[in-house]
Amino acid sequence: MAYIRWRSPTAPRPGSSPLRPRFVTTPNHTAIRRFPTTDIEIGDTVVPAGDTVLLCLASAHRDPLRYPDPDRFDIGRQDKAHLALGHGLHYCLGAPLARLQIRVALEVITGSLPGLALSVPPEKLSWRRTFRSHALKQLPITLKPGS
Repeated sequence: MAYIRWRSPTAPRPGSSPLRPRFVTTPNHTAIRRFPTTDIEIGDTVVPAGDTVLLCLASAHRDPLRYPDPDRFDIGRQDKAHLALGHGLHYCLGAPLARLQIRVALEVITGSLPGLALSVPPEKLSWRRTFRSHALKQLPITLKPGS
């Protein structure tokens, strides 16, 4: 929050980093199914046409060979390429709107509630995790006096 408050509203794309799947996964899309139309080879395994391939979207951007400390939230990370809004033909048409909504929401929240903070350390947050979803069970916050 301090970083977001410190950054100027004209700073380049403050909403792009929080969209990354490595940090924020949508509650309902951590895994999706795809069906190859022809036999394909993934690594050393052949997947026959028509079989199910389960893609774990939450694993995107967690390759430590490309991203140092990939599970740490780093809004200032230099490598800004991510798949949160798709890629190529499947790139989200609403991506600019999503980025604008995040930027406006963060500016309003941090401007209106300067004392907003987590009331527990981040490692104490409780998550609901299944193979298909990932979401906070609760988000305990506090407002510091004078905010």
